[in-house]
Amino acid sequence: MPAAFAFVVLLVCAAVADQQNRKVSDQLARADVQAKVNIIRAKLEGNINGNIQLVQGLVSTVVTEPYMGQQRFASLAANLFKQKSQLRNIAGAPDLVISLMYPVEGNEKAIGLDYSKNEAQRTATLRARDQRTLVLAGPVELRQGGRGFIARIPVFVPAAGGGERFWGIVSAVIDVDRFYAASGLDDPSLDIDVALTGKDALGRGGERFFGGGNVAGGDPVTADVELPSGSWQISAIPKGGWPTVPKNEWALLALVALAGVLVVVPILIAGRLFGERQKNYAELRRLSGRLELALETSGIGVWEQDLVTGELVWDDRLNEIYGKPDDGKPPSYDDWVLAIHPEDVARARREFALAVAAKGPYSSQYRLLRQDGTVRHVRARASYFQDGDGTPKMIGAEWDVTSDVLLNENLVRERQLSESKNAELEIAKARIEHVALHDSLTGLPNRRYLDEMLAESAEAGGRTALLHLDLDRFKHINDTLGHGAGDAMLTHASKVIKTKAGTSDFVARIGGDEFVVLSHGRSDQELASLADRIIEEMRQPVDYHGHQCRFGVSIGIAANSGFDEKQLLVNADLALYRAKSRGRNRHEFFNEELQSEIVTTKQTADEILGGLEHNEFVAYYQPQFDAKTLEIVGVEALSRWRHPGRGILAPDVFLKVAEELNVVSLIDRMILKQALENFERWSLDSLNIPRVSVNVSARRLEDKDLIEGLRKLAIKEGTVSFELVESIFLDESDDLVAWNIEQIKELGIDIEIDDFGTGYASIVSLLRLQPRRLKIDRQLVTPITGSTAQRRLVSSIIEIGKSLGIDVVAEGVETMEHARILRELGCDILQGYAFGRPMDTDTFAAFAQSRRWLAAG
Repeated sequence: MPAAFAFVVLLVCAAVADQQNRKVSDQLARADVQAKVNIIRAKLEGNINGNIQLVQGLVSTVVTEPYMGQQRFASLAANLFKQKSQLRNIAGAPDLVISLMYPVEGNEKAIGLDYSKNEAQRTATLRARDQRTLVLAGPVELRQGGRGFIARIPVFVPAAGGGERFWGIVSAVIDVDRFYAASGLDDPSLDIDVALTGKDALGRGGERFFGGGNVAGGDPVTADVELPSGSWQISAIPKGGWPTVPKNEWALLALVALAGVLVVVPILIAGRLFGERQKNYAELRRLSGRLELALETSGIGVWEQDLVTGELVWDDRLNEIYGKPDDGKPPSYDDWVLAIHPEDVARARREFALAVAAKGPYSSQYRLLRQDGTVRHVRARASYFQDGDGTPKMIGAEWDVTSDVLLNENLVRERQLSESKNAELEIAKARIEHVALHDSLTGLPNRRYLDEMLAESAEAGGRTALLHLDLDRFKHINDTLGHGAGDAMLTHASKVIKTKAGTSDFVARIGGDEFVVLSHGRSDQELASLADRIIEEMRQPVDYHGHQCRFGVSIGIAANSGFDEKQLLVNADLALYRAKSRGRNRHEFFNEELQSEIVTTKQTADEILGGLEHNEFVAYYQPQFDAKTLEIVGVEALSRWRHPGRGILAPDVFLKVAEELNVVSLIDRMILKQALENFERWSLDSLNIPRVSVNVSARRLEDKDLIEGLRKLAIKEGTVSFELVESIFLDESDDLVAWNIEQIKELGIDIEIDDFGTGYASIVSLLRLQPRRLKIDRQLVTPITGSTAQRRLVSSIIEIGKSLGIDVVAEGVETMEHARILRELGCDILQGYAFGRPMDTDTFAAFAQSRRWLAAG
């Protein structure tokens, strides 16, 4: 009956253990999949937010420069592509029509796309505009090919009359394949099947856009991927589905069976022996044999030790356990001690000695180091007794528990592994959060972290200041010594700023060579002192592999109480722009004067754009005369703005703002077109004007489409000259500029160097460029009537031109005395008020026909 009862109990225990084992195995499997899903989710969130944060910086600049052109847009966007991201392209759509794009190559089909008329993209675009929030769509098939996620960010800029107006949309296309790869979805070592649901960030109720349908029907583990505007749901199951049988099921069954054998069989045998003993003492020998058989079957060895003589007796099973040869030699206490593992022997002896001293039970567990090098775990139990003659002895039993110990160790390892994985997940989460909020190069907080700190500062209130720092000459170091030097300088700069700022100041790197210091409670004087200390330290040379690197820093400062964090950033950026425009390596505060200048500049910018739409920019003509005959040998076309309220305005009024708007090239093209039309009309009217000179900006020379446009004009050879009017360092010009200049010459268009002698062009430039004419700047011509030294300088320039076969033009000829001296010095062509001022088309035609300048000459 006891055996039957024990057997039933074992069966029940086995069933319960199997059920619990299956439950634990299933929980471990789901926990393992959940851990992998959490890592992928963190990567998805980190990558999508990192890409969008890069674009948010460009949006902030668009707010301050709503009329930026393609070149400025491309320059800013190119900096973003230097960062690690999955951005494919960035497009600007003023008034919902894409006109700004980076990179242009490969995305030409997208330029000109009108979101308001495109059925596929109109809904998401209008939702971004109306809700004034970022909208993430996708994945979608792109017009220029491929697939991508599109983040549309509505842009609202300050309106002229106050408030805001809708500027348009800035769209960032995140490449789907690169995004999946960066997030680990196509990792070949990934042992789970993953599906993503919620196309267009619609969450678990949306359409599945990644993974197979088998995931949803396989009882998946799920998690929500939080996006800036909505969410996705990620689902996952193991490849091949959930395991139906625990990995350790057979081991567990074997263990239960062994336990049954170790429990039920001894019970049966002991019961049987007990019954036999009751029947007949004569059966004792047979029962002893059965007991011996039971001990042998169970693997338990028995020993007896005389505590007086130290004599030790043990059976054959102990020989097997200890790995001793069956040579018939009686074992001793020393044999027992020498067999124990060196690390356990002291404890085993101490426990045995304590049991003997206490004349009580002995219990111990230790390791044996057998002669063949194997290690076995043994459990010992013994009791103290005295035989008939009073001799004290210890009788005990030992059995091999190696399998039990190893099983426990495996269970402990499994538990530790599970705990380790959970700890790794926490560490990974913390690391991802740190990476998301810090710059990988300098370790400083990034733009995302700065936004959080600004929001906290806005809620806390009080006086808050923002120092916007931009390194001067950093690009030169990067271009000459490489990105390694640039990275070293950025690291040095971050240490300088961190050291000079206070312990309570927040220092962040928000762009390539841009840093921010967020400070609280400082006065303007303290802020200026902090800026001066940083500027002074940045001036010190930095050694990089034997090179002395020198660079500076410009700082814009904005401070106020109860601030709008976005406006504070804009104000600091405007102050930084002022610092750079005033010579760099200095600091400037944002103030009412700067605000007024911004309003004025914006008004001028708006009027310039309106003037371009209404063709208010017109060509004025100033004649050029042969120094000897005083016949007209050419005419220079100059740009003038026929302002509806202010009259005729010279370039010094509008040129700087036009450059910032990136429309100087457009004005150049308008003036060239008018000059060619008027030149053709003069020819038809038999007005003999040999050629017309037109100013060409440096930026237009960088236009890759310049030559193709000039070819369409069919300019007659020798009738048009291009004057290089800006500070063009021709010795260092890039390949595109040099190629454009050579192609201009091949089209029969002459090249002239304007403002020669003011430091912009060198002799090497003349040799390389080989212009047709050079024009001596008026600053050098004006003093020649009263300065012998100035006259010698002009004479030297003329001789240089003559020696190189270049015609020399003098501008700024204000008097006939100027004309006489220049003629004597050998100058070829004269231009100035002494003969004629700049005139509109009709006035110039009448002037040329009258020939009244000959009387003055």
